[in-house]
Amino acid sequence: MVEEENHRVTEEDSGNTDSIDESQKVYGQEDQDEEAETHPPVEESDSSEDEVGPRNTIGDVPLKWYEDEEHIGYDITGKKIKKQARKDKLESFLAGVDNSKNWRKLYDEYNDEEVHLTKEETKIIRRLLKGKTPHADVDPYAPYVDWFKWDDAKHPLSNAPEPKRRFIPSKWESKKVVQYVRAIRKGLIKFDKPKEESRHYLLWGDDSSSTEKAGGLSYIPAPKPKLAGHEESYNPSVEYIPTQEEINSYQLMYEEDRPKFIPRRFDALRSVPAYENALKESFDRCLDLYLCPRTRKKRINIDPESLKPKLPSRKDLRPYPTNCYLEYRGHKDAVLSISMEPLGQWMASGSTDGTVRVWEIETGRCLKVWDIGEAVQCVDWNPLPELPILAVSVGQDVLILDTGLGNEEEQHKLKELLHVEAPATPDDSGHTTTTVSWLQHEKHDGIRLKHAKTVSSIAWHRRGDYISTVMPSGDSRAIMIHQLSKKLSQNIPFKLHGLPVTSAFHPSRSIFFIATKKNVRVYDLLKHKLIKKLETGLREVSSIAIHPAGDNVIVGSREGKLCWFDMDLSSQPYRTLKCHPKDITNVAFHRSYPLFASCSDDCTAYVFHGMVYSDLNQNPLIVPLEILRGHSSTNGRGVLDCKFHPRQPWLFTAGSDSVIKLYCH
Repeated sequence: MVEEENHRVTEEDSGNTDSIDESQKVYGQEDQDEEAETHPPVEESDSSEDEVGPRNTIGDVPLKWYEDEEHIGYDITGKKIKKQARKDKLESFLAGVDNSKNWRKLYDEYNDEEVHLTKEETKIIRRLLKGKTPHADVDPYAPYVDWFKWDDAKHPLSNAPEPKRRFIPSKWESKKVVQYVRAIRKGLIKFDKPKEESRHYLLWGDDSSSTEKAGGLSYIPAPKPKLAGHEESYNPSVEYIPTQEEINSYQLMYEEDRPKFIPRRFDALRSVPAYENALKESFDRCLDLYLCPRTRKKRINIDPESLKPKLPSRKDLRPYPTNCYLEYRGHKDAVLSISMEPLGQWMASGSTDGTVRVWEIETGRCLKVWDIGEAVQCVDWNPLPELPILAVSVGQDVLILDTGLGNEEEQHKLKELLHVEAPATPDDSGHTTTTVSWLQHEKHDGIRLKHAKTVSSIAWHRRGDYISTVMPSGDSRAIMIHQLSKKLSQNIPFKLHGLPVTSAFHPSRSIFFIATKKNVRVYDLLKHKLIKKLETGLREVSSIAIHPAGDNVIVGSREGKLCWFDMDLSSQPYRTLKCHPKDITNVAFHRSYPLFASCSDDCTAYVFHGMVYSDLNQNPLIVPLEILRGHSSTNGRGVLDCKFHPRQPWLFTAGSDSVIKLYCH
């Protein structure tokens, strides 16, 4: 038993010596404890693959002799062993990533094949590298057990001579060989015959490879004809045979629309004449073969619908405004601007009839009216709830009015805030009053900022203390920033490039947006430098809106195009939407819902779903939702302004027909 066990150990050691050098790569892959010592012994098999001779029979010939050959040697039958396609480093790396067991594969250069090590073989190699015995169940330092009984033993266990049958050929084996020979002769046992190669071959090589390399004529299969139907029978049913009027109507049709076959009826098959178009079709077939292009063009049949982006359903994007719920009537002329109170209870509107009105949103009741006496260009509500004041641009003046809302303490603070003692004078801090004068408005009990040029738009800062005004014809002092608490005005410390259209403050940072007719410039007010220049590519910019997160901007134009800019992505538009046939008058973002809208002189307002993701690798999702109609055109103008409710998914639109509409979901 000891000899048999030692024999097995030596067989496994001799079979694994070839892979010990390569196993250096395997060693260290898995830092395992001595698990093999605790496992039960593996049952050995009688058959051993180690006794099989090598596949390559070239002997000790250097493999460099076969570097330029297609084979690496010959097998035992004398056939060539062709080289296998080797993987490059990238393919082997990808194979190792995809297959967790790839580290067990070893390459046998002599036989040109990959050897896959089993778990037991890797354990044996790991034990050999540590200087241990190959098998875990073998103890090389086991105590010697003397199993032979030496009591009164003068001779070995057996001293009998070897039996004679061990030196005589076996009769049973000779009978078995005779049976196999007879079975082979009778054909009962058949061997796999080697495939005979054809004696005929192409003189210039393979036809397919030669045509691809030389650009010759490739095989083009003929189109499959349509299977014959009942109408092509020599004796079809009556319903398949057209009348004479139908045959005459075929002549009025285009040639490609005419039926290719007109069924006819015969009494017997022998009465069927020869095919009349046989000669013409044979000629056309020869002509097609003659004019067939020598290169085969592969065309991909793609469904146009599959190229469209997969947008979510509109039902999943609710709520968004769809229907007109309320109308606010009271103005006598076009309403140019509207603004929402921060809490969403009140709305202010300015019209060309010279009045500014404050409305209660839910009831449509007009709370207060200021008769300015001149067309109101823009109104903007202070973003702080504790400061219920309005900024109104009228010609060259900007009026800051007290709405009268709020409690007594707020009204007391507002009276102090809106009180101007004397006209401001220039100081040493760089502030100037040469273009802006702070005056007390006695009629409406507010502040009047008198500018040198006409003011087109105004915008509040998020803290409610600063307000910016835009004068398109003001040259170098076209944009001014006013501080309400100190009653001071100053120019922006930047050089303007082009005529300004509108301006806006960043929702959360000290960043200022200036929109000119061609582009949008983004400035840092603290560092006094230009951050980014957004190239719109539009003919003329009309409006701008900033996303509540501050990283995305939408720009409307006079040509009906709307551009979405992702400032983290590029200075070029992320999307350009051609949605309105006429000028876009204003664009707006919702403060909390993923919605934005645009209004135009075509008397419509478009509502879009604009989802901005926190993941920078995911682009914003833009989905058109609804087209809101209801306003009528007056003097060629349509919807002049649009604003979202600060809390609800509602949209307010102001039209040239002197009506303000509320659209709800």
